[in-house]
Amino acid sequence: MDDRKPPLAYTGIGSRKTPGAVIQLMQGIARRLAARGFVLRSGGADGADLAFETGAGEGPKEIYLPWRGFNGSRSTLFNLTNSDAAAEIAATIHPAWPRLKPSVQGLHTRNVYQVLGQDLASPSQFVVCWTPDGAQTEQERSAETGGTGTAIALANRRGVPVINLAREGAMERLTALVLGDGLL
Repeated sequence: MDDRKPPLAYTGIGSRKTPGAVIQLMQGIARRLAARGFVLRSGGADGADLAFETGAGEGPKEIYLPWRGFNGSRSTLFNLTNSDAAAEIAATIHPAWPRLKPSVQGLHTRNVYQVLGQDLASPSQFVVCWTPDGAQTEQERSAETGGTGTAIALANRRGVPVINLAREGAMERLTALVLGDGLL
C-alpha cells in the first residue's frame, strides 16, 4: 500500500500585461513553492504564465498548451485525450462560447486543465494570478479579467481559493493559505 500523498499543485496564471514588479514577485513565489515541492500548473502565455514557469525553474510543472508549440513552448501537454470533456466544462463558463473561434476555445479549454489537472479530477490547492481588475471571483470578472476569468470562475465553482496579486493583502493571504492551512 502506498501512503504517499499526491503532490500539491497550484495554478499560476494571469494577464499578458502583468507589470514588471509583479512578474518578479511571481517568479519569487514560484521559486519558493517549487522548493517546497508544489507542482506549477500554467499555460505558456507571455506575462504571468511565463513568470511562474521561469520562477519554477526545474521544479515540477505542468504547462498546458492550446496547441503544439504555442508561444514557442516545448510542453507536451496539449490536445489531451479528454479535451472534449475539458471543452464542455469551459463552455459552461464562457458566456459566448459558440461565438468563439476554435483557437480561442482552445485557450479557454487549456484554462480548465490549469485548474483541474490532466485528469480533470485533481483540482489545484489554490490559484495565484494577476489581472488588471483584481478579480478573485466569478462575479467580479470583467472584460479586463481576460481569459484568466475562465480559470477564476472554474476555481470558484470548485471551491479552489483564488489569490489575485492585484489585491491588497494578497501575499499575506497566500502565506496564510500555504502555511496556515497545513498544505506544507
